[in-house]
Amino acid sequence: SKIEEVTGRGTGIDENQLKNKIRVIKQAIEVNHPDPEDGLDVLSKVGGFEIGGLAGCILAAASHRVPIVIDGFISCASALIAIKLAPLARDYIFASHNSMEKGHKIALKYIGKVPMFDLGMRLGEGTGAVLGISFIEAGVKILTQMATFTDAGVDKISR
Repeated sequence: SKIEEVTGRGTGIDENQLKNKIRVIKQAIEVNHPDPEDGLDVLSKVGGFEIGGLAGCILAAASHRVPIVIDGFISCASALIAIKLAPLARDYIFASHNSMEKGHKIALKYIGKVPMFDLGMRLGEGTGAVLGISFIEAGVKILTQMATFTDAGVDKISR
C-alpha cells in the first residue's frame, strides 16, 4: 500500500500535520530501506519501542498458547511484526475492533483478522481491547455455563 493510503489523522491532526506526518514516514523509509518481509528489519529500522514491546507480548503469549486481543493501529502493527517473526502467532490473535484509521483496516486484512466490533473509535486508549476481552469472556461463559435446552427442560418447542 502507498503511504498516503495507510496514514491517518490519529486522534485528530489537521491537514498540514497529516502532510508532514506522511513526509516524515516517507523519509524514514527512504533513508532506512526496511525489508517489508523481515519483521525484525522493519522493527529495527522504523519501529518504535512500543511496537517492539507489544510484538514481544504477542510472541510471548503465543509461545504459551495464550490468546491475545489487539486493539487499534499500533497493536495491529505490532501483530504484523510478530506474525512476520513467527507466523503461527496469528492463531492466538483476536482483533477487537475496526479503528477509524485507514491503515488499521488494511493491516487487519493483511493479517487475516476480522474485528469483533466496528464502533468508529480512534481513541488510542485500548477501549476496543477492553470490549473485546469482555466479549470473549462472555462467549466462554455461554459455552461453558449456559444450560442446554435439555438441561433447562425445554425439549420441544410447541406451537
